[in-house]
Amino acid sequence: MTWTDLDAPIVVVPVGSCEQHGPHLPLDTDTTIATALADDLAARRRDCVIAPAIAVSASGEHRGFPGTLSIGTDVMADVVVELARSADWATGVVFVNGHGGNVAAMEAAARVFEHERREVLIWWPHLPGGDPHAGHTETSLMLALEPERVRFDRATPGPIPTMIELVRTGVRSVSDSGVLGDPTGATADDGVRIFTELADHLANAVDDWAG
Repeated sequence: MTWTDLDAPIVVVPVGSCEQHGPHLPLDTDTTIATALADDLAARRRDCVIAPAIAVSASGEHRGFPGTLSIGTDVMADVVVELARSADWATGVVFVNGHGGNVAAMEAAARVFEHERREVLIWWPHLPGGDPHAGHTETSLMLALEPERVRFDRATPGPIPTMIELVRTGVRSVSDSGVLGDPTGATADDGVRIFTELADHLANAVDDWAG
């Protein structure tokens, strides 16, 4: 696209991460899922355009695992704020967050947007009963979206610690594999079901916000 192709659209920004996802999922799992959800939203709404994904974000809880890159919560919040500010030519901005470690940064950015009265929606998945990281949920989603990138023979169960434990000690101290949950029963069919649920939730949230 060129700038003349844009006529006050809703800008949709996929937000992922570059971090370990166990021995069986790629480092960009969160980015892949967030981008797929953003693409689905744009297919449903003609007023949406997809921005380049934020592919490195706040992943400090995965420190110590090779491949993990992080810019920290404070910097991540600033990135989100400045991106939205720079898109003042748009009708609004939707951040599709695929990484739970970004929640604190997103909440901080949301406070700035509220103060500045910006048209910004920050969305992230809400799946009751889903496991935290590289388990059944994410593995099923990746089997549905990009099965050739899943090394299912390496999938191994991991613990499901409390959020307090994760914040205090990080993933490495509770899971040698980096997995939090059980990916061994994941299926592509489950992934399609989960993706549809998330995509519908996102589309409904944008409809309510933009309506």
